[in-house]
Amino acid sequence: MSALEPVADGVYVLRYPVLDVNATVVLGDRYALVVDTLSSDAQAGTLLAALRAVTALPLILVNTHFHFDHCLGNAVLAAGGRPIWAHTNAAAQLRERGGYWQRRWYGQWLAAEPDLARDLAATRLVPPDRTVGPQAAVDLGGREVLLRHHGRGHTDGDLVVRVPDAGVLLAGDLVEQGGPPDFADGYPLAWPETLASVLREGPGDRVVVPGHGAVVDRDFVTAQHADLAALDWLIRQGDADGAPAQAVADAAAARTGYPPATTLVAVRRGYAELAGRL
Repeated sequence: MSALEPVADGVYVLRYPVLDVNATVVLGDRYALVVDTLSSDAQAGTLLAALRAVTALPLILVNTHFHFDHCLGNAVLAAGGRPIWAHTNAAAQLRERGGYWQRRWYGQWLAAEPDLARDLAATRLVPPDRTVGPQAAVDLGGREVLLRHHGRGHTDGDLVVRVPDAGVLLAGDLVEQGGPPDFADGYPLAWPETLASVLREGPGDRVVVPGHGAVVDRDFVTAQHADLAALDWLIRQGDADGAPAQAVADAAAARTGYPPATTLVAVRRGYAELAGRL
């Protein structure tokens, strides 16, 4: 998808094929809010062209978390000094450790996606300059959007963006449709309660845009919460029993349908949480 597709009144999603990542635009009367900016200058240029086919409004940006596929397009979309919002922890990661992360991401993706790796390495990282603690509201002119940090989950700095008048939730990678949840920087024991908090706060959410994959609904989020809660319980039980991480990971994969490699990362991170190392 190289064009923005409407998912609600004044809300558009571009589902970018590389990594199947979503960027969303929310229109107000005075500003357009761009939620996540893709992986590089080149990808952000595609997003900007699609956006300008829909609106000429000045932009406000939000990064749902600090991972490259949600923030490395900032330089292109924030040109001219447009504001960029993120949670305090995400902003700190990009401001204080951005160079480290950029090198790590390059090495991580060089073999599998060499063009992507080269593009992201060549992209100038622009950190967020507006930070959110628990919550903030952004007035787009005739439409208010809510930025909320519900707790640790996919990272320690995940934001969700809610568009109340449209019944839309932009969940970032707290919700995944295009693949299993990614626990590499995650907190598998905190994630279920974080997602439960998101569900409690948004009973009117009709449209949910995940970080990756197709647009979903509240029932999908509820089902994903159940899988995460089951994984949480298995990790806690395994830790109490002194079970090897691989055995717990295999049981979790059978219960959730997540790949064993994914659940193994989750179990190791969960054990670290219980030991106070995370």
